[in-house]
Amino acid sequence: MQTTLAGKIALNGVGVHGGVEANLTFKPAAADTGIVFSRTFADQSPRRISVSRQSVQATDLATVLGDRSGALVSTVEHALAAFAGLGVDNAEVEIDGPEVPILDGSAAPIVAAVDTVGVAKLSARRKYLKVLKPIRVENGASFGELTPYDAGFRLEVEIEFEHAMIGRQRFAGNLTPDVFRRDLSKARTFGFLKDVERLRGAGYARGASLDNTICLDGDGVLNPEGLRFADEFVRHKALDAVGDLALAGLPLFARYRSFRGGHKLNFQVVDALLADRSAYAVVEAPARSRREGAELAVGAPVLAYAPER
Repeated sequence: MQTTLAGKIALNGVGVHGGVEANLTFKPAAADTGIVFSRTFADQSPRRISVSRQSVQATDLATVLGDRSGALVSTVEHALAAFAGLGVDNAEVEIDGPEVPILDGSAAPIVAAVDTVGVAKLSARRKYLKVLKPIRVENGASFGELTPYDAGFRLEVEIEFEHAMIGRQRFAGNLTPDVFRRDLSKARTFGFLKDVERLRGAGYARGASLDNTICLDGDGVLNPEGLRFADEFVRHKALDAVGDLALAGLPLFARYRSFRGGHKLNFQVVDALLADRSAYAVVEAPARSRREGAELAVGAPVLAYAPER
């Protein structure tokens, strides 16, 4: 069944790029609401935007959502990853600043907050986007690819950086709430000391610090506590992919492979998928039956409506 939050959550922090403080509130929402951001202002009415392919305005160094009036909220990927990773289908997200707080640079604080209130089932069946044929986007040596996969959603993410602490790393696994909590949620964003001055001059990374970003210099990691995982870098790229692919608007039945990807490439794959109505179908979760108090899935996802061809 579809899910939502079982209670309200409040978080606070600064945005990694703008450095502006914001208050963030997650609230339960009705079935078929999806994830909706509501930006509140001191001098005007709130503006709302539903997470979808059409709401994406930029994906260069962060995912920015907006409408015809302009950008509404940026750096939404960690919140979207937490919702998708924990299986939260519907939520209202209120924010009073231009950027979702970076918190500790990972999705772990959001996961911990969700876990304090829990996830509630709703009365409507969950819908999925079932990928029917391969969709691939290439940008030079980088690529992202969605292929049919009937066992849920699988990630196979590979990165390559010319730095001794990173090199070539790969993460592969089927996404479940347990896998997301254990293997991905704690992985932090990262950057290079040599890029800081250039990024800040361009209006980015103004809220970045060793409290919320892994910083690499020419020799190693500057953060005194070191890494949370030996391959934390690829795990964070996989976390970002979970959040970026949530821009499809529904959870995926698919395998996602990427090499040297990022926000822009991840969204390009979503965009390419949804642009080809023969490449996917919307399916409903299977009916469930009760046997000795346990819920058992019966059958495969069933077609809700076919793509237009």
